[in-house]
Amino acid sequence: MFDLKQTLRQKFFIICATARPNSLSLPVKATEFWTTHRNGEVKLRMGESGPEAKPPLTVNQMFTSAVERFGNYNALGWKEGEQWKTMTYKDYYKTCRTAAKGFLKLGLKQYHGVGILGFNSVEWFIADIGAILAGGFAVGIYTTNSPEACQYVAENCQANILVVENHKQLQKILQVQDRLPHLKAIIQYKDELKEKKPNLYTWAEFMELGRDEPDAQLDDIISSQKPNQCCTLIYTSGTTGHPKGVMLSHDNLTWTAFVTGEDVSMTDADKLQEVIVSYLPLSHIAAQMIDIWLPMKAGGVTYFAEPDALKGSLANTLREIRPTAFMGVPRVWEKMQEKMKSIGAKSSTVRRKVASWAKDVGLQTNLNKMELYPLNFRLAKCLVFRKVRKALGLDRCTRCYTGAAPITKDTLEFFLSLDIPLFELYGMSESSGPHTISLPDAFRLISCGKVIPGCKTKIFNPDADGNGEICFWGRHVFMGYLNMPDKTEEALDADGWLHSGDLGKHDQDDFLFITGRIKELIITAGGENIPPVPIEDAVKEAVPLVSNAMLIGDKRKFLSMLLTIKCEVNNETGAPEDELTTEALDLCRNLGSNATRVSEIAGGRDRVVYAAIQDGINRVNEKATSNAQRIQKWTILEKDFSIPGGELGPTMKLKRPEVMKMYKDQIENFYKEVLTPTTPDNPLPSK
Repeated sequence: MFDLKQTLRQKFFIICATARPNSLSLPVKATEFWTTHRNGEVKLRMGESGPEAKPPLTVNQMFTSAVERFGNYNALGWKEGEQWKTMTYKDYYKTCRTAAKGFLKLGLKQYHGVGILGFNSVEWFIADIGAILAGGFAVGIYTTNSPEACQYVAENCQANILVVENHKQLQKILQVQDRLPHLKAIIQYKDELKEKKPNLYTWAEFMELGRDEPDAQLDDIISSQKPNQCCTLIYTSGTTGHPKGVMLSHDNLTWTAFVTGEDVSMTDADKLQEVIVSYLPLSHIAAQMIDIWLPMKAGGVTYFAEPDALKGSLANTLREIRPTAFMGVPRVWEKMQEKMKSIGAKSSTVRRKVASWAKDVGLQTNLNKMELYPLNFRLAKCLVFRKVRKALGLDRCTRCYTGAAPITKDTLEFFLSLDIPLFELYGMSESSGPHTISLPDAFRLISCGKVIPGCKTKIFNPDADGNGEICFWGRHVFMGYLNMPDKTEEALDADGWLHSGDLGKHDQDDFLFITGRIKELIITAGGENIPPVPIEDAVKEAVPLVSNAMLIGDKRKFLSMLLTIKCEVNNETGAPEDELTTEALDLCRNLGSNATRVSEIAGGRDRVVYAAIQDGINRVNEKATSNAQRIQKWTILEKDFSIPGGELGPTMKLKRPEVMKMYKDQIENFYKEVLTPTTPDNPLPSK
């Protein structure tokens, strides 16, 4: 399940321990591919034919092309009370220009930031594109950021204007306003202002500023823009230091949207309009590419979910909007899976048997990729699959995607059994979003697909099995990190290849498989290199009661693990609660446990549950390729990981360094006694 040979481990160690050739001393000619200056220009990675040769476009050129083709089609949709309102592409573009003129009137200077701090909305999109048209940088700021984190981003991009959602986000900025010398104005786009302050505007007041401004200044700025100049900054999560400002050019956004749209066969609005639901954090490149730029390329319409989407309301929005394509981070798919299992457990015996039969048929049919679907599959589709899709709001959805974090094989197979294949995407902020994509006709379970057209993948320093660092080439590769030449030189080598820091390999058909991350690689005290994710996934699969698992063992004599139990989540705050989920309750009952709360299990309080978890871990350990890869100790934490708790990032990705700090006492307890094997047949290596 997570078999990596000794040669691979040694090779990984070499990758981690040695510098890449030429990566820290770029010759002068190579700097053409990158810059760290806000007003810099880069050499585009153009080709002589195919997608690489497509003429470069600015954001304005792409937008005006969309208006010419799809001007009267709806571009955006949002809910006011119980009613959905819409805006056409013509009005969308006109409103973005008005916002751009408003920004200029407030004093936005070229190559300075417009920071946007709030949940997805029409105003977010308009502020983003308005900033770009006005010659500034569109800069998303995570809504979960502290005031100090907001200050760092705003100061780093020299923001002249900050756009905030509500009073709560406004307070963060007011706390640090005196430390932002470039800031000229703040705009609040939701709710009434609770207090009047100089240079603080409502959205309506801001839009009035630009409404009657002449077009000449804006038109001059737009006509001077070049595709190889920066227009957007994406700030990394900053789990290992200050966030880095990823500089994306006009061409990064417009070209990536073009080739990705072609690759996933997006249909133009004049044939069949694509429908998207926007709910993932827009400060993340995945959400921007899927919600803003891809729909613009094809004339699609984007509807905005409610701010409490990830706390429960997303399901209602999906049923109302019925998207044609949907991107879910792994945790979203896992929550859907848990909910469906919970509902299924309460069904009648006959319904459960029919559902179980249908899922078996669905999984085998999809895994075998039969060209002609058998009669039993068509029957299962009629009895079960169509009803499931309708209940989820995915009955029109031809493409369901997952990305931004690793997903378990169990979740992939669960949805595949319901005839809902989840197509994995892989990429990063530094590649303008996607680099590889799984497609209906190019699909492998647990693979993240094949490289998008016009781009290349190279496996750097591969071992005997083909595992090495994944490197990217293409016009989607970023310009550089703002004001960080050293970090930029670490990411881009002398030939312009982007080094991802991820470990992976290709199969014989060029499908890419991610095997780990260099920075996450656990190097034990004995020198063994262990990627944690496969072991964590194996534990979650063996013990369905487990919500999150994090492997520990870097520079340690053996592996240990932090576990959390599936529990209910507070719909208001998103914080984990003590009550077990329905699925967890059912699992406990089947084990013979009466526990209803996490606090009744954690700390060794429920021996039945602990024995079951140990049994699952024993099964995982039996498949380990060496003693060093066996989990010797584990503990159940008092609460699940969450975004408000600080253990998960905005896209639900595990923040390992933060977890290490937060639970350092529990981790140190694992290693107080050197020789304490959990089972007689798993002795620890001698000192």
